[in-house]
Amino acid sequence: MSLTRTLTLLVTSTVLLVALIAAAWSYIESNHELEELFDAELAQSTRIVQGLVRHLADTQSLEQLPQTLSETLALPRSDDMDIDFEADDDEILPDGTGHKYEKKLAFEVWTPDREPLLDTLKADDAEGLVPGYSWAESSGHRWRVFTLQDPATGFWIRTAQREDIREELSQELALGNVLPLLLALPLLLIAASAAIQLGFRPLRRLERPIRHMAAENIHPLDDRQAPKEVAGLVQAVNSLLKRLNQALERERRFSADAAHELRTPLTALRLNLEKICEKDPEQFRDLIQSVDRMVHLVEQMLLLNRVDAGTDFRPGYHNLSVILEQSIADVAPLALKKDIDPILEDEAGKALTCCHSALINTLMRSLLANAIQYSPEHTAITTRLVPAGDGYLITVCDQGPGIPAKERERALSRFVRLDQRRGGGAGLGLAIARRIAELHGGQLTLSDRTDGQSGLCVSIWLPAQPARQIHRA
Repeated sequence: MSLTRTLTLLVTSTVLLVALIAAAWSYIESNHELEELFDAELAQSTRIVQGLVRHLADTQSLEQLPQTLSETLALPRSDDMDIDFEADDDEILPDGTGHKYEKKLAFEVWTPDREPLLDTLKADDAEGLVPGYSWAESSGHRWRVFTLQDPATGFWIRTAQREDIREELSQELALGNVLPLLLALPLLLIAASAAIQLGFRPLRRLERPIRHMAAENIHPLDDRQAPKEVAGLVQAVNSLLKRLNQALERERRFSADAAHELRTPLTALRLNLEKICEKDPEQFRDLIQSVDRMVHLVEQMLLLNRVDAGTDFRPGYHNLSVILEQSIADVAPLALKKDIDPILEDEAGKALTCCHSALINTLMRSLLANAIQYSPEHTAITTRLVPAGDGYLITVCDQGPGIPAKERERALSRFVRLDQRRGGGAGLGLAIARRIAELHGGQLTLSDRTDGQSGLCVSIWLPAQPARQIHRA
């Protein structure tokens, strides 16, 4: 699992868990606080009624009190408190005369002898007046009540509020506190994920140069924009890249020096052998062929070293048709020896592409020489040039034994000579051709002929635009 995905899962899971716990805690705590607030308001309302009753008891007779209390504490539509309550969409009563929730309040007043003076609740527990908070049942609803006895007058006063109203208000207020958090949670998770992606951008910037770094162009990473947390890692990678570049450079220099030093004595040996065998060439024929093969191997090693180094190659726009004609002309003497007919099928016309003409010529001569070497006498080698995508496709098909599909990738490796491909090569021709194609941003593939005949087809696709690799070179 990637570090980005791991951090994203951990952060989002943690944020989600903490947010849900906070929302649940906020909902429960809000409900609790609101219940306490409603109880406090209920007690406050009771004490207001207590003051009113105490005042009326001092100024009116006991017979006048019920009528006065009923007129004073009569609530809007208190006589039909269940009617139209659920149907009312507006919380404010018509003409602004009150609030629909106030009709869910009820007041009760009793004399010290527990004779009712006012009873808008009509609770079932009227017989049991107990000071403090309690619950009562009335008209099929549960009511929260607060009861007190006025020590000055001895009157019992009770205020009640319906439970469903309290719960409705509590839930609405609690949800009002929680909903913004729940609605903001998806945005918070998206922001956290985006922040993680943004935080890893410096690492992705460091990754791109390593991913596209070629063996012939190893260079240190730019650590100026590296995060402090990975600065040590970048320095270690740069140290490793430096040692790797030095090792590859030593290897390339050793191969080049060895091949260069071998070429001169081999050439001298070849000349001496020619002098010795002038009188009897057949006696030294195998020895001369071995020396020729060693000379060819050294020359290919030098070429491969130059291609791998990627130095001194400056691309330009060239016509592939012209290069192919020149390459076929270069190998014409070899084809003539075996009476092989080199055919060029140019379907691209003026195929302009950005390339190094000498390298493409080397690539084509290597492929054509290989095809001639392994083709029977009196056959034909077809070279075809066609447009393909954003570039051009060159296909060279011979009539030789071909290469089995399972052996083709190995045939492209260096110093590999398959048994089916008998001859005097060093096993570097196809490897050099593929390396040149890669330097131009192209591809080289092997396949069978499509016309049913035996033989090998080598296809090279080259882009029309400049290739990144050859630009770096």
